[in-house]
Amino acid sequence: MKNILDYQDYRAYISDYYSDRKAKSAFSWREFAKDAGFTSPVYLKQVSEGKFNLSDSAAERVGVAMQLSGYELDYFKAMVAFSNGKSDQDKKIAFERMLEIAGSNKVTILEGIAFRFFEDWKNPIVRELAPSMPGAKPSEMAHAIRSRVSAAEVSESLMFLTKAGLLKKDENGNYHQSEKIVTTGPMDVTPIAVRGLHRQMGRMALEAIEGVHQDERNFSGLTLGLTRKAYEEIVKEIADFRKRILDIATRDDETEEVYRMNIQLFPMTRKKEL
Repeated sequence: MKNILDYQDYRAYISDYYSDRKAKSAFSWREFAKDAGFTSPVYLKQVSEGKFNLSDSAAERVGVAMQLSGYELDYFKAMVAFSNGKSDQDKKIAFERMLEIAGSNKVTILEGIAFRFFEDWKNPIVRELAPSMPGAKPSEMAHAIRSRVSAAEVSESLMFLTKAGLLKKDENGNYHQSEKIVTTGPMDVTPIAVRGLHRQMGRMALEAIEGVHQDERNFSGLTLGLTRKAYEEIVKEIADFRKRILDIATRDDETEEVYRMNIQLFPMTRKKEL
């Protein structure tokens, strides 16, 4: 069976633990539930299938029943807390705990790279800016960024991006992108970080209304009355439009300035009852 640190879904770990025990002995869901202190013989089976949620208070009992202790038990409880988080902040705290435990045991959670990247607005900007400023020091990069940022914060971002393989540093100390585009991962945690990034970038967009000359920015908007069918068609148009924008942006190898483009389509009224 895989190390628990290879998991990010506690349900998958419970399912694999059961399958592993079952293959080696006459183990049953009834025995498993009894070991964990549950009266229902099929409760943990239903938890593993997503029919019920394991409570935070029961997580330790189940972990102990699976012979987990130390960091393994802490990691299992953090996975349960992540799944049970009612807000982005709750999930963020739990996932950061998972990353902390994995890091302390020299294990890299790949989804954590995407999470860290999208969590902080400085990372996407520094990743685009650094290759366009060969030989520049972090203080010079910080000065080039319109929003206030310190040289230490830029250095921290560069270290993360390099360690994560999102930037490469050559023998002359210049940075290059390993890939032109960074996309979100499949795990539930990545959209949490992306939503946080949207909030940060939204605030920066408001600042740009007053702080950036209109010749260097383009703001426009529409207020529309839509059906669900029209909404879905517009969402597809936006997706196609984004692809065309990426094609234009990646056509040139050089960067003169780093831009952010926010595309927003959101309801301003409640749906009518039919």
